[in-house]
Amino acid sequence: MLLAAQIVNFLIILFILKKFLYKPIIDTLKKRENTIKEGLKQAEDSRAALEKALEEEKKILRKAQDQARKIIEDAKTQSNLLAVDIEENSKKQSEKILLEAKKQIVEETKEAEKRLTAKVNTMSIEILQKSLKEMFSEKDEKKLIERAIKEIVK
Repeated sequence: MLLAAQIVNFLIILFILKKFLYKPIIDTLKKRENTIKEGLKQAEDSRAALEKALEEEKKILRKAQDQARKIIEDAKTQSNLLAVDIEENSKKQSEKILLEAKKQIVEETKEAEKRLTAKVNTMSIEILQKSLKEMFSEKDEKKLIERAIKEIVK
């Protein structure tokens, strides 16, 4: 009789725990799993966007190099066609063209790097903000974001 009463009590407690404790915990775990999956998807999207930006930067650099090569080839062709009397002037002109091409390449490279850095910084901050919203309080989140921004700026 006592064993039967204990079995009934155990089954009642098991039912109550299953209904009121087990299900909410499972739901919470599922929500957390979905949040993690979303974060991973966003990280993958950001990685893809970064790769695309890097490819774009490579295209810009290749284009600048091709233009520089073309300018150099044009300068060589012109210098070969000039007479011996004006050879000195043609050398000065081709050197000037080379310097301008190099300056242009440097300027375009710096500009592309600035744009890429700004884009990466913005994306990093956005990812950080989205990722931290659900894990930390607003105060902690702001501190972490400020610290990350300082690190990114460095």
